[in-house]
Amino acid sequence: MKVCIIGAGAIGGFIGARLAAAGGSEVSALARGATLDALRQHGWRLQQQGELLQRPARASADAAELGVQDLVIIAVKGPALASVAQQIAPLLGPDTIVLPAMNGVPWWFGHGVAALNGAPLDSVDPGGHVAAAIAHARVLGCVVHASTATTEPGLVVHKMGQGLIIGEPEGGSSARAEAVCALFRAAGFDVTLSERVRYDIWYKLWGNMTINPVSAITGATTDRLQDDELVRNFCSAAMREAALIGAEIGCAVQQTPEERHLVTRKLGGFRTSMLQDVEAGRPIELDSIVGAVRELGQRLGVATPNIDALLGLTRLFGRVRGLYPDA
Repeated sequence: MKVCIIGAGAIGGFIGARLAAAGGSEVSALARGATLDALRQHGWRLQQQGELLQRPARASADAAELGVQDLVIIAVKGPALASVAQQIAPLLGPDTIVLPAMNGVPWWFGHGVAALNGAPLDSVDPGGHVAAAIAHARVLGCVVHASTATTEPGLVVHKMGQGLIIGEPEGGSSARAEAVCALFRAAGFDVTLSERVRYDIWYKLWGNMTINPVSAITGATTDRLQDDELVRNFCSAAMREAALIGAEIGCAVQQTPEERHLVTRKLGGFRTSMLQDVEAGRPIELDSIVGAVRELGQRLGVATPNIDALLGLTRLFGRVRGLYPDA
């Protein structure tokens, strides 16, 4: 299988290095800048369990040079997705599968949801350009449960977790989903073939749509957020609003926010991905994590005052620091 990683950062580099080490597939990367230089000079590099895994990498800034792939894994941050849509065409053949390994609500999420009338989500795909470039029939849904970081361009450090949930957006199973799951299992990932991947995406989002932005604007690790009763209660209120939205789109969450906080608590105190982006001066991917939830609420007629406040505060925080675009 020919596999191309678009976005060889913390998650993309983790996946690419594992696949390259496993063999059985031809792994390449569409990259640019310092990451491209690092991949060409050092190959895939993954620090895990105190050891450095390193394998040769084929990398290019030109999708046409890499050619048609069997599987394209999109692992960029949300703000870079529009650029991906402009570059991806040379990688796509008649049967190419596209697997977005990204945070938050993906661009395809509303497709086929009767309550949304099939309209795209402007918060994650303004104008529908991504959906136009990547046909819905190509997409497999994916949820990543792993904590990784890049300490320098092209060098990924694995901290914990190696879970992947993969499934057909419309539900059920398929031969292609089973084949992709088998590929990742052979690379050592803990893979779940899901018949409700849309729900799995929503459930993860429901758990992290508050702690990500709140940690970003406060600089606090997750344990400190939960130790503050007022902050914890605010997060719970926003999660209850999101749960009402989920119930309207077939993604009803049975847990209470308080039960979900206990799950997060077991992970210990950690710096969220959005906090790491702020500290590194990278753009924050706020639209797919909070903006999309607010948009869904507006379209479904669900009031979201706490989510609105969370979005407004984090958006202003990002704009003041040049990490989120001005209106």
